[in-house]
Amino acid sequence: MKVTVFGSGYVGLVTGACFAEAGNHVLCVDIDAGKVARLQNGEIPIHEPGLDEIVRRNYEKGRLRFTTSAEEGIAHGLFQFIAVGTPPEEDGSADLSHVLAVAETIGRHMTDYRVIVDKSTVPVGTADKVHERIEQTLGERGVKVEFDVVSNPEFLKEGAAVADFMKPDRVVVGTDNPRTAELLKTLYDPFTRSRERMIVMDVRSAELTKYAANAMLATKISFMNEIANLAERMGADIEKVRTGIGSDPRIGYSFIYPGAGYGGSCFPKDVKALVHSAGEYQFDAQLLKSVEAVNKRQKQLLFRKIKAYFAGDLKGRTIALWGLAFKPNTDDMREAPARELMEALWAAGAKVRAYDPVAMNEARRIYGDRPDLALVDSAEAALAGADALAVVTEWQEFRSPDFDLIRDALQNKVIFDGRNLYEPALVKRFGLTYHGIGRGEPLVV
Repeated sequence: MKVTVFGSGYVGLVTGACFAEAGNHVLCVDIDAGKVARLQNGEIPIHEPGLDEIVRRNYEKGRLRFTTSAEEGIAHGLFQFIAVGTPPEEDGSADLSHVLAVAETIGRHMTDYRVIVDKSTVPVGTADKVHERIEQTLGERGVKVEFDVVSNPEFLKEGAAVADFMKPDRVVVGTDNPRTAELLKTLYDPFTRSRERMIVMDVRSAELTKYAANAMLATKISFMNEIANLAERMGADIEKVRTGIGSDPRIGYSFIYPGAGYGGSCFPKDVKALVHSAGEYQFDAQLLKSVEAVNKRQKQLLFRKIKAYFAGDLKGRTIALWGLAFKPNTDDMREAPARELMEALWAAGAKVRAYDPVAMNEARRIYGDRPDLALVDSAEAALAGADALAVVTEWQEFRSPDFDLIRDALQNKVIFDGRNLYEPALVKRFGLTYHGIGRGEPLVV
């Protein structure tokens, strides 16, 4: 089948590459000529395990192409996937300007039946706006062309996006047209052969499903962080509590790991957008507002612990940071807890020596050269001359460190474990002080 994908960012590139891997002919359209040129030269702009191999293989076989020509893209594909960004506005609402710009472009050049698929994360009612914009543009041209607008939200986890697309838990399709549903079923059939995973519903329900899923996961994280803070004050160990409640199948172990707060491109943006959408319908989303507030507070917790340990005086201190990305297996630092920690440390007069397995270039892009930030090439190098170690991202290579080396390198023998990677008793046997999240040893913060 022929597929066009508008946007070659995280969602668009994964979507296009995986459809091509299934034998479809995919054309990715992007307005960034530099990005298109890099993709044509085999350079992948994001870090996502397995993606570079799929992109290169299908590009070489001619099933995956990249262009800046929207007209070429609209002529190419029966399916027109819109996978452009929907960044948050200052009031928390989703910016739909890029989505509607693509819709207008499709209306300007479309000559045959097309299925327009909203893949971007968009508020309820966006499909209606896309439909109206295309109809309006066709009307300005004085032509009538049949088309359908479908909601097909993505449920990709950064760091596992290729696997999630190739073997999805579910494929949600929002449409009122049975024929369109069958076309999408045919397109997704290679990914759902082992069992039926497609869930067809009305468009607005599909749009809300995406936001509801991310809001639920964010709620689990904030809930667990709330209980962790309570456990710390009560002298309980949140890791034992987590094991105790996770064994209940009604709760499960997913997304109940306490830590330094959630970040990334989805959860923070989507919770804010859902709160804003609720307000537009005169509904006060109190739970979601609390989820957001708890996360904001949690992202300040590591700094408060470090500041309390040093009795409020961080000026001239150097803190080693392990982890910059918001989660492992990605270089994404959007809304990352490490950013909040670093910026708070700098404001307090401290310096940072940081290491991340893949996010170093992204950190350089964001912060540039500054005297209070040293980006080093190994976890061990980050310890040199540091007063303390803060672990912010749960990369696999941080899970079994040389504690003797850490103790000997640090000026103050203390670890602030923002992801509860280590057992407190084990760390203490090496002569180190340990402060985790909800491990029963409170600092006055």
